Order: sequence, then C-alpha cells, then structure tokens
Amino acid sequence: MRNELLSPAEMAKADRLAIAAGPLDGYGLMRRAGEAVAAVVLARYPTSARVHVMCGPGNNGGDGYVVARRLAEAGVSVALWVTSEPRAGSDAALAAAECRIERRPLSAFQAEPGSLVVDALYGAGLSKPLSGDAAKAVQAVTELNLPVVAVDLPSGVSGNSGEVLGSAFRAILTVTFARKKPGHLLLPGRERCGEIVLADIGIRDEIIDELAPRAFENRPGLWIASFPVPAVDAHKYKRGHTSVFSGGPSATGAARLSALAAARSGAGAVTVLSPANAMQVNAAHLTSIMLRKVDAIEDVHDVIGDRRPSTFVLGPGFGIGDKARDFTLAVLAGKRQDGGVEGLVLDADGITSFRNAATTLFEAAGRPDAPALVMTPHEGEFGRLFPDIAGDKALSKLAKTRAAAERSNAVIVYKGADSVIASPDGRAAVNSNGAPWLATAGSGDVLAGIIAGLLAQGMPAFEAACAGVWIHAEAGSRFGPGLIAEDLPLAMVPVLRQLMESTVR
Repeated sequence: MRNELLSPAEMAKADRLAIAAGPLDGYGLMRRAGEAVAAVVLARYPTSARVHVMCGPGNNGGDGYVVARRLAEAGVSVALWVTSEPRAGSDAALAAAECRIERRPLSAFQAEPGSLVVDALYGAGLSKPLSGDAAKAVQAVTELNLPVVAVDLPSGVSGNSGEVLGSAFRAILTVTFARKKPGHLLLPGRERCGEIVLADIGIRDEIIDELAPRAFENRPGLWIASFPVPAVDAHKYKRGHTSVFSGGPSATGAARLSALAAARSGAGAVTVLSPANAMQVNAAHLTSIMLRKVDAIEDVHDVIGDRRPSTFVLGPGFGIGDKARDFTLAVLAGKRQDGGVEGLVLDADGITSFRNAATTLFEAAGRPDAPALVMTPHEGEFGRLFPDIAGDKALSKLAKTRAAAERSNAVIVYKGADSVIASPDGRAAVNSNGAPWLATAGSGDVLAGIIAGLLAQGMPAFEAACAGVWIHAEAGSRFGPGLIAEDLPLAMVPVLRQLMESTVR
C-alpha cells in the first residue's frame, strides 16, 4: 500500500489528471466511487433494515446518489435526503438524474432506531463550519446513536487539518478514494472517521507520482529501505556509538531510559555521559551501557575527539539553562565528515533551554557540515520554541511542523497521539499507530533514544525519526494496558524482529 497523503486540493488535481488521461470521465470516477461505497455497505451491513443517504450539492453528493441507486437495486430500503439540487450539467446532476429514488429535504430528516446513515454531504472539500440543516442532521443522527458510513470524510471534518468545523458526524466507517487525506489521520478528525477503507476507483499510481506529494502516512514502507541491518562482519563500533547526557544525581533515570532504548534499537555501543556527582548513581544501574564523566565543555570536546560517538541525546532529565545550551552547541559545532558526529537528538530540557535563544540554535543546525539535528517537542515545548507558529490558528499540526522544520534546519517530531514528523526539505509524515498507553512518564525519553540509535547506524535523519516514532508507538500498542516507560525497550524486540525479517526476505 502506498503511503502518500493528498490534500483536498491535490486530490482534486489527481481527479482532473485522471480524467484527462482517460479512459474514465468525471462521471465515470463518480460512479466508481459510489459503487465502492455501496459495496462496502452491502458487505458490512447486509441486515440493515433501512439506509438513509444524505446528499449535498457537489461531487460528494453525486457519490451519494450513486450509493443510493446501487443499494436500492440490491433490494435495500433507501431514504434519500438532499440539501439542494446539484448544479445543472455537473457530474453530480448526472448521478442525480440516474437515481429515481424520491428526494426529501434534509430539513425534514427523521430516521428509525437501528437504521444506517450514509453521509455524502460535503466530504473532504468543506472549508467552513457545518451549519443549518446539515448541522441539525448531525445532531439528530447523534441523538439517535445511528451508525454512519462517511463518503470520503465525515462531513464537518477538514480534509487538510482534521479540525471539526462547527459540528461533524462521528462515522463508524469512512470510505475514501485513491489516497488518504491529512484529515483522516490528524486529531480530532481521526477519531471521527472510524475504520478507514481506501477504495481504488481507477486513479493510477502514475497520476499520484505526477503530483509529487510531500506528505505521507508514517508506515514502514516509507523508510524500510534505509532500515539498518547489521552486516555479517559487523562489530560494535560499525553499528554506531550513541552518547546520552545525564542529569544530576536526582535526575538520572531519563538518560538511562534513552540509553537503553538506543542500545535496543541497534546501536553497537552506548555511553551515558554523567556529571561527577551522579557517577555512582548511574554506575549502580548500568551494565551493558558504558559510563563516562562529563562536567564541563572541555569534557564534551574530549568525548567527541576520543570516543567519536556517532550520535548524542541531550535533554532528558538534564536540566534547563546555560549548560544545556553550551553542550548542545558544542555537539552541533562538530563536523559530519570523516567519521564525525552524525546527529543530535534534542528533547525535553534541551529544547526548553533555547526558548530565548532559538535563533542561535537554528543557525548552528543550519551550517552545511553540521550534524543532523532532530528535535522531539511535545505541545508545550513546541510552543516555547516556536510561539508564533504554535499560536497560528490557521495552520494545521502538519503545517506547523513543516514550518518549524524549515525555520530550525532540523527534523521536528511534534509529539502527540497524532505525532507529525517533518524535514526542512518539506517532507512530512503523520503517525497513525499511536496508543494511549504511551502517555506515561519517560515514554518520550525512550523515543529520543530509539531515534538516536537508528541515526547512529546510518539512517538519514528524517527516516530515522519516522522509524523511531512508528517503532515506539507499535511497541506501546502491542504491550497495551499497564505499560510504563521501563517496559518499552524490551517491548521493542518483537517489533524490531519483524522489521528485520521483512528487510532480509
């Protein structure tokens, strides 16, 4: 399955290109879309006594007329509710003309308990709040607790942002076409879609390629080609060396979680860089993870020169202030050439330390030979580093993450149940396998370590970040209730094994 996400505007362009390429015209695509939805309804709800199909005036409504006709031809009792007649001469008007079912005004909508609703009002193209009869229909369906099958996207959900525009249907199943839209994956839209079925209506992959999409659903197909597989003759330093900066004696656990995650993700060697007063605390808890004293900036330079780590993690439990900024800039001052530092994952306190010095950080990351910078902010940290972007209500989470990545010269992982990963070059991915079990202290520290471990093994920064987010979420989802951060590194093992097996077949 392909991973591209298409905005509503890109999807409209794909329709136009497909029509120009033939053999299907616009009505042909509409008929295929409606037939696909009808087939899903018949397969999933064969015993439904009555189906209420709601049609808007545009192409989404045209799909609905096809659905209604096909269901009626299959012997289903269908009630057809419309907002207004389609524009004369449009594909939707052709679909309406072929549908001989009595049309009733949506303003008079009523339904029997236990019936099914097909929402073909507005789909992904809606750009203003749902209002009037459509909003009243949403309220009526919600009060009756009727199951809803949405055509393309539940009406009231933005295809670009996933935002609920006024009110929106809560579908049990959504049938969309060719490719998903960002609104299918971004919250709260994702919760409104229910199960998503992707139907093939004849828009070929070559048409999608012509659009050159830059947004993707974060699944293994996006990054598996660069997933690291150890060579037969590999030794530990060939598999990369990750160093994790530790906080003081009362804040060492976060760094150890990151270090263990880096090791589990495949880094051949991992070192915790500890202040002198925390050495004994860290030593008491580390076995396969190495330990080195780092108190001053000179110590950081010595580590880079002597041990030549591939990647660093800075932030988990580290503390906020000058030391975090100085150590970060020292790592970013390294050069990637000739076995130098490949990357830095900046998380938590590391991000917050630059809230009043963001430009300094972004300039350091923008040097042509600087190590790759990956930042993993949650919503609060994102707002501290990018207050204007975070406060722009016109931007979706996807657009915000892209804007932050471009400004900062870094790969940004904007964490959440719908984590978005973006690269300075405009590529972005929306994660869709997140689980509520990951909302636990220390979970983000583990994610930082996974990404650093993959970076250390040679994965490019964007792909490493995407893979890290997916692996982290998949491990949490499979573990389920009762998960705490300490469980995650071991929970990664079956996920990594499956990925590894898929690369060597």
